[in-house]
Amino acid sequence: MIRPPALPPGARTVGQLVAETLRLYGRRFWRALALGVPPALAGVGQTLLEPPASYVWPFTVFALAQAVSYYGAVLVVHERRPSRREAATAIAVGFAVFVPVSILLALFLIPAAIWLALVGLAVPAAVLEGRGFRDAFGRGIALARADFVHSLGTFATLILLGLVTAYGLFFLLRGQAETTLAAAGFLSVLVVQPVLYLGATLLYDDQAARLVDSGAPTRRSDADVRDAVDADGPGRPDAEVEPGAPARGEP
Repeated sequence: MIRPPALPPGARTVGQLVAETLRLYGRRFWRALALGVPPALAGVGQTLLEPPASYVWPFTVFALAQAVSYYGAVLVVHERRPSRREAATAIAVGFAVFVPVSILLALFLIPAAIWLALVGLAVPAAVLEGRGFRDAFGRGIALARADFVHSLGTFATLILLGLVTAYGLFFLLRGQAETTLAAAGFLSVLVVQPVLYLGATLLYDDQAARLVDSGAPTRRSDADVRDAVDADGPGRPDAEVEPGAPARGEP
């Protein structure tokens, strides 16, 4: 079966973005799978705690684990080597992004998707554009506004896909006599959670392309967009004038 050619980021639909995410997961499987280790370990750690520590865990350790994995996903997709300062800023941004997610998910899927659609792209903006903490959030909101429906639909689909797959895998593994609840939870999060981070990073490319197409200004340092005026581009060269010689048309 011949697969149709992939659309460019500025024209991708939610369905094709998810498909590209899964293909990317398969192509870079071991690096992508490693993204699930921090949240999987944090999830298991929470099951070993008693209240009130277990209540604080999702807003501290688990949020930090997700921030580290999201940062790692940007490196996996774009194969960048940011400085330590950029890495620290990106992880701090990711931590601020994921702190409210646990509460929002407890309310319903849509509030969490709206929050991530609005500010979730601040993390790749911090990594790929070298933006500071506050500036990264401003850029994330600007990217979300480029096509908020696409951003919201993508995050909602990724969250729903992750929850359904993780719960299905968890109950499947729990049914095995030799598999404990902790091991089943660890494996389900390990395998499924990277899809969210990889998909969000690809969404950044989509929204950045849409923002450029809309004519809004952008400061992305590595965007594949030609300058409006290319001083070294093809065209008629300027006439050479010898020093001291009058130009053509001068007396």
